[in-house]
Amino acid sequence: MNQSKEFDSTNSGRQELAPAGNPSSPGGVVDPCWMLCMKLVSEDIKARLIAPSLLPPADLIEVDSGDWGRTAQQARAQNWRWAGAWAEDRGHDLAVSACLEKQGCYLILRTYLPADNPALPSHAPHYWAADRVERHIQDLFGIRFTDHPDPKRWTRHQAWDETTYPLRKSFPADGQPPAKTPSDNEYPFLKAHGASVYEIPVGPVHAGIIEPGHFRFQAVGETVLHLEERLGYVHKGIEKIAEGRDPIALVKLAGRVSGDTTVGHAWTACMAMERAAHVDIPQRAAYIRGILAERERVINHLWDLGALCNDVGFAFGYYQFGRLRELWLRENQALFGHRLMMDTLVPGGVSVDVPPEAAVRMRNSVASLRRELDELLTILDANSSLEDRFLTTGVLSSELASALGALGYVGRASGRNFDLRRDAPYPPYNSLDVRVPVETQGDVASRFWVRYKELRAALRLIEQMLAGLPSGELAAEWRTPGDGAEGFGAVEGWRGEILCYIRFGADGRIRRYYPRDPSIVNWPALEKLVLGNIVPDFPVCNKSVNGSYSGHDL
Repeated sequence: MNQSKEFDSTNSGRQELAPAGNPSSPGGVVDPCWMLCMKLVSEDIKARLIAPSLLPPADLIEVDSGDWGRTAQQARAQNWRWAGAWAEDRGHDLAVSACLEKQGCYLILRTYLPADNPALPSHAPHYWAADRVERHIQDLFGIRFTDHPDPKRWTRHQAWDETTYPLRKSFPADGQPPAKTPSDNEYPFLKAHGASVYEIPVGPVHAGIIEPGHFRFQAVGETVLHLEERLGYVHKGIEKIAEGRDPIALVKLAGRVSGDTTVGHAWTACMAMERAAHVDIPQRAAYIRGILAERERVINHLWDLGALCNDVGFAFGYYQFGRLRELWLRENQALFGHRLMMDTLVPGGVSVDVPPEAAVRMRNSVASLRRELDELLTILDANSSLEDRFLTTGVLSSELASALGALGYVGRASGRNFDLRRDAPYPPYNSLDVRVPVETQGDVASRFWVRYKELRAALRLIEQMLAGLPSGELAAEWRTPGDGAEGFGAVEGWRGEILCYIRFGADGRIRRYYPRDPSIVNWPALEKLVLGNIVPDFPVCNKSVNGSYSGHDL
């Protein structure tokens, strides 16, 4: 039975807010995450701490809408990281939630607004990461964030008029934009004026086969003064078309949020639904999920390493890393039926197995790849052209990375030592030796070598999981969650932390699905790290971040 306590600044009995039986506190011992939450709202903020948590492993706090901005200000002062936000139309009102993280502990802040002319203090003055996320909510729900530093449109571009909000329940899933979308050429990019200052528009259509995104540069000579991104061109309506799906169909959709992260997003969605349904997956299924996720990490890091070599004209590295990736993609097809391992996860477990002969083949592939990487390392280390183009290019300082909340290899190349597999472990990683490589220089070279080291660490993890692969079932029996059941998932994808929120309806179908790809947090880092570099170095800076357009645009 859920328990809650209301309190304000006059409440001096903080220990009352951690009732015995807190699910994260066996034997009545107060959970350190719970204590962090209590400290956040222990001063003059009116709030309700919900315990046991409705969203394990996250704790849930309901905050008065008037204290929404002040809560963020206090969280920033206490070094909570802002990780994401979403809204939901619940008919009579709008629920707005924001996710914070500190020391591997997750906290969901929630408030409620009237559906008619909703407004809420912005978190963006306190957290840069909140900027575009709040604008996304503003565009699709019609919630106005007061004091937002840059409230112009973000997700919708010109597809719908000012009074149409596609994520409201009144908007049909098959609702169509105008037959001819008005031009977006009046978007108010920042302008720079002065002698020798000029503007370079790049995209949204690019010379290669990458997805569309627009980059507007202000430069003097070859030096970049300012970069402003304009994304959203591949907005697919993921959040809207998720509504009404059953769990199996939702996992299929999640696996297509960003095709290069199909395992990561499918796992996060499964985790959220399983927690909402109180389903524990079999241990064998957890290990197989881990193997799939680490294989996804390997193939993507191989591709990025090759692409970085290609961007500075080192064709040999491009060919070799691409060749090695192709071998693993073909093995994925042979072992799991798909080169990218799509649709290998299901609610409650997995749809594929790792029989003994497959385990032997993967062990051999790991050993072979490790030998080839050893040979490539000598060549890479001795290549002066790589060193010249990578070192001191695109520096993201540790201070700026922290302020942005940079994730994955982008954050770890700038000294941010955070990895969910180690710091908030979930099966099977809670039984494994997870090594997290960190660099501190924050340049393209650091982002290159962090990827290389993460690749090697992933090979070790695959070997650990193959060696310890338990016997048992591949999936647990699914239990339909009750009306309003909520789930929260957090998985360390190859780009970094992936988050997911799911809420079920009365018929066991999805009422709300929100995935947060790490690219949503990391794209703004590109705008900062390219400043002061020369325009010709933008491609390698961009590739060193390699944000997903699709994962960002939803």
